[in-house]
Amino acid sequence: MERCNWSTNDPDYIEYHDTEWGVPVHDDGKLFEFLILEGAQAGLSWITILKRREGYRNAFAEFDPEKVAGFTQEKIETILKNPGIIRNKLKVNSAVTNARALLKIQEEFGSFDQYAWEFVNGRQKVNAFTRMDQIPATSRESDAFSKDLKRRGFKFTGSTIIYAYMQAIGMVNDHLVSCFRYHEVMEACA
Repeated sequence: MERCNWSTNDPDYIEYHDTEWGVPVHDDGKLFEFLILEGAQAGLSWITILKRREGYRNAFAEFDPEKVAGFTQEKIETILKNPGIIRNKLKVNSAVTNARALLKIQEEFGSFDQYAWEFVNGRQKVNAFTRMDQIPATSRESDAFSKDLKRRGFKFTGSTIIYAYMQAIGMVNDHLVSCFRYHEVMEACA
């Protein structure tokens, strides 16, 4: 089977590529999870975060936005001592800030899912790239999504981070056309 070459030979990367990346996500908890993880990845490799995913799950209340929104400064200080995550104060604080902003979006739109997917008109955008160097770092949609998130008070949500987020949660199918997952993901969306 041919895969996108970014997935390397690491079993965690392969599992993520083969089962999650590019698959549409509509659960607010899962959408929040990827928002935390993509923000944590800024300046790092995805595998660095993927290897710590369980640590993030434990530190951030199973990615429950209501619980994370209620984190106190004392709780944040405890998280910053957790070796199971990247202990970056700005990134940890942004997770709490983003949880609070996400709850406001849920109030306004009914769900974060409803809000987020409007940036692609409710349907996965399917690209047809044959080489990794064709995949963009941003898009018109990620620019608009990022701008609106920032306007709503979100942190670590620049257009590049948001494009990676959109790929992760299946708003965009950027599997290479030669990858066995390209057509599987497309068929799952049909």
